[in-house]
Amino acid sequence: DQLLVKSGSQVPVDGHVISGSGHVNEASITGESKPSHKLINSQVFAGTILESGTLFVEAEKVGEDTAFGKLIEIVEEAQDSQTATQRFIDRFSQRYTPLVLIIAIIVGLISQDLKLAITILVLGCPGALVIGVPVSTVTGIGSAAKQGVIVKGSSVLDTLRKVNTFVFDKTGTLTTGHPNVGAVQNFSSNQQDNLKILASVEQYSDHPLAKAILKYYSATDFFEVAKSKIIDGRGIQAVINGNDILVGNERLLNEHGIPTRPVHLPETSSHVLLAVNGELRLALEVTDPLRPNVAQALSQLRKLNQAELILLTGDNQNVAEATVAGLGFTKVQGNFLPEDKANYIQQLRMEGRRVAFVGDGINDSPALAAANVGIAMGNGTDVAIETADIVLVKSQISKLVFTAKYAKSVIRNMYQNIAIAVLTVILLFIGLFTGHIYMASGMLVHELSILIVVLNGMRLFKK
Repeated sequence: DQLLVKSGSQVPVDGHVISGSGHVNEASITGESKPSHKLINSQVFAGTILESGTLFVEAEKVGEDTAFGKLIEIVEEAQDSQTATQRFIDRFSQRYTPLVLIIAIIVGLISQDLKLAITILVLGCPGALVIGVPVSTVTGIGSAAKQGVIVKGSSVLDTLRKVNTFVFDKTGTLTTGHPNVGAVQNFSSNQQDNLKILASVEQYSDHPLAKAILKYYSATDFFEVAKSKIIDGRGIQAVINGNDILVGNERLLNEHGIPTRPVHLPETSSHVLLAVNGELRLALEVTDPLRPNVAQALSQLRKLNQAELILLTGDNQNVAEATVAGLGFTKVQGNFLPEDKANYIQQLRMEGRRVAFVGDGINDSPALAAANVGIAMGNGTDVAIETADIVLVKSQISKLVFTAKYAKSVIRNMYQNIAIAVLTVILLFIGLFTGHIYMASGMLVHELSILIVVLNGMRLFKK
């Protein structure tokens, strides 16, 4: 469907602009207050506001399938989840309330003072205790969402504050995910024909390297691909015009007995190789710059809980080490397949580490699931976002630092509310039995304690 979005109205679907231009306020999705300039082929999201201009949009996702719909669903599910502390409070209140009731009955029977028994019931009501933790949970998750961080449950925050090892993917996570083709080395046949073969295979891939190659090829004519098979962590195997095609890294070609020694491209950048019928024909250098402010963000992250930083990537070891040189990583592991990443994380957990994995692609899903906390970049694949426990909507590493610090603030706020509630009940009973608190004053203090824990929880909006 194609639709017209006028200035001042809300974009009703996820899609792309086919005509027109304008500035869209995307704060409801990204948390960014500065309007985003939209041109032809720009992505737009449901729930955002067109502040100026006129857009003709072609719909891609509607209703609950839109980014906004998914954010609402995730936040609602997250607010229903509970930390271990909240589950303990719920179990405690189930036993605490009958206990207060029994004490009130016993005191009433012994003292023959009905007013005293009722006062015990009123003062002993665990209102502030029961509401204190949920207030912190709902406020914390809602406030994080406004900052562009989707947290799938308060229990995730509880786990994140204890993490002492952060494991990262490279492409699309630490790097921008918008690589460019650099040097090209052609070995045999016509270079343009080889590029056409390469682009014909890569057009079926969503990998950032594939997008760079298609951008470099720039033409719109492709060969028909008869068969295509993705080989995790290596590349793609295909058939074009009866020819066996391999597109991928050195490991893929070496596993098929094709030597790659003639390649003379910088070892500090990624390579995409093309082989036709067992013959190496083409090699491309692909560079992918680091995201802005990565060094600063990782330095701050490393200081939290004295956390260790580890890089796991499918790229070769030299490229991996060169990319993160000087960023403070204690370990850098290249040539890792998706299952290798998951196994490595499981090994870290067996050693007693609390591990958070940060990734963006389909091949990162096993590692995201294996970690104590899985963190996905917002520009990543749907599979990664669904698997992760936390989503950084704008794919900013700085938001990871914010989330790690914020997790501690939310859990600390929970404990503060518990302390306020318990202390209030204790002081009320002391005041009651020493003759300083009565029904009316006790009810006032009790209601004030509920108000205090609510206001304390709402302080998280200012973080």
